[in-house]
Amino acid sequence: MITSGDDIEYEDNTSDHEEGSEFERLYNQSLRSFQKGSLVKGRVLRVQSTAVILDLGYKSDGIIPVEQFTSDELASLKPGDELEVYLEDAEDARGNLVLSREKARKLQAWDDLNLAYQNGTVIKGKVTSKIKGGLTVDIGVPAFLPGSQIDVRPVRNLDSYVGQVLDMQIIKMNSGRGNIVMSRRALVETEQKARRERLLDGLAEGSIVSGTVKNVADYGVFVDLGGIDGLIHVTDMSWGRIGHPSSVLKPGDPVEAVVLKFDREKQKVSLGLKQRTPDPWATTAERYPAGTRLRGTVTSLAEYGAFVEIEHGVEGLIHVSEMSWTQKVKHPSKIMNVGDTVEAQVLAVDPKAKRISLGMKQVMANPWDSISQKYPVGAIVEGNVRTLTDFGAFVGIEEGIDGLLHISDMSWLVHVKHPSEMLKKGQSVKAVVLSIDSQRHRISLGLKQLSPDPWEQIIPGRYKVGRDETVKVVKKADFGLFVALEHDIEGLIPSSELLRDAPDIKEGDEVTARVIKVDRSERKVALSIKAHVKGQDKESLQEFMKQQEKIDTSIGALLKERGN
Repeated sequence: MITSGDDIEYEDNTSDHEEGSEFERLYNQSLRSFQKGSLVKGRVLRVQSTAVILDLGYKSDGIIPVEQFTSDELASLKPGDELEVYLEDAEDARGNLVLSREKARKLQAWDDLNLAYQNGTVIKGKVTSKIKGGLTVDIGVPAFLPGSQIDVRPVRNLDSYVGQVLDMQIIKMNSGRGNIVMSRRALVETEQKARRERLLDGLAEGSIVSGTVKNVADYGVFVDLGGIDGLIHVTDMSWGRIGHPSSVLKPGDPVEAVVLKFDREKQKVSLGLKQRTPDPWATTAERYPAGTRLRGTVTSLAEYGAFVEIEHGVEGLIHVSEMSWTQKVKHPSKIMNVGDTVEAQVLAVDPKAKRISLGMKQVMANPWDSISQKYPVGAIVEGNVRTLTDFGAFVGIEEGIDGLLHISDMSWLVHVKHPSEMLKKGQSVKAVVLSIDSQRHRISLGLKQLSPDPWEQIIPGRYKVGRDETVKVVKKADFGLFVALEHDIEGLIPSSELLRDAPDIKEGDEVTARVIKVDRSERKVALSIKAHVKGQDKESLQEFMKQQEKIDTSIGALLKERGN
């Protein structure tokens, strides 16, 4: 019994000892598993109004306040669900484990983010706010997205990204400091490169592509084709002439264009907008032959003429010389404005050069066609002096029609050096029509022709060859002396007709000279002092001889008488 008892007691003691050792082992293992600051897994026992109770296989249950769960999590939690939690403390005052679901999520998030950082995994983040230098994003924990890493191009409006969910990569991470720097730029560059390659593979001259106007310049429009920019030059925007590309397209406008040229190596694409429609110039010669009368709208004015739109994409030019039969148009703005509707006639068409010459005066009667009947040669007209030039004066005969009064036709006798010596601007004057050139639109007028030519009737009778005249010297020249005659004409005493030993003659001196030549065709009177002196000597000799003859006769009579 004793032995048995001893055996039983021994066995009992042995069992108690083994159970105690096992309990101590499990307890120590439990303590090692539930170290403060570690992540542990537990099973939901129940969800209360203030806390969630978990069984972690520990001697006491764990408690997590409901504030650490989202409303969606609380709604989906049920007994038996497994949760990973963070051990805040092994026991509180009541012996329960102090757990944190929020910190567990953060630790797990950091682990996941570290793995994503190592692998370069793309993660999504929501932009929460704008801060200095960039944006704050939520990727499970707060992270920083620098402004330079948002896009491949500088971003001016960071506020527009707030609230957006973006694909990003972690480019810098410091778990100790809790700093994470994100980048979206690398993903955008990769995406653009892939899109650019796909676009390049599909581009071909003549194909139609779609894009968005990116920028407008003076010389054209840049279009974003999705990774590659194409240029629509201003000359390829419309078959007609346009002032500035902005009048056709603006930034942000969608556009479809034709690929004109494509350089894959340089990634340059030339686009055309007008090439999507037929060239209206291809049939202009057939549709607008010379002589066609039409109406168009003035689109622009230049010093040399006016551009008129005949139809969309087709413009003609009315040169200033083709605007009026009678007016000399200095600038088209004097007779028309942009937006005016004008009637014109087609003068010439050059489809290759895309030019149509128009005439506005051709749709009106040409007054020069009947000018000869209205103002025949010899007719006397009256008008006002409009302008004075070095060679004459223009006299307005009627609106738009001027006649030229040349200085050579202003006086029969006076040598007119400038028309201002005879006329003033605005002065009313009568003149004789001398000639008309309807083709060149010219009328020649004469002022002196209003009276007879004194060289035909007065001068030849007044100044006869051999007559001596006392005249005043008005001008000295190397070749002679100019002297004043009657009727405001000048005579010339050539140097050869001056006396060699005579005193020096000055301007203003009066001299006596003999008329030696009167030239009607050249309208010149030549005089000679030498001839005058010689003439006087001859006359004196003749008078002497006459006197001698009288004396001889008297002596002969006396001798005759004495002889008798």
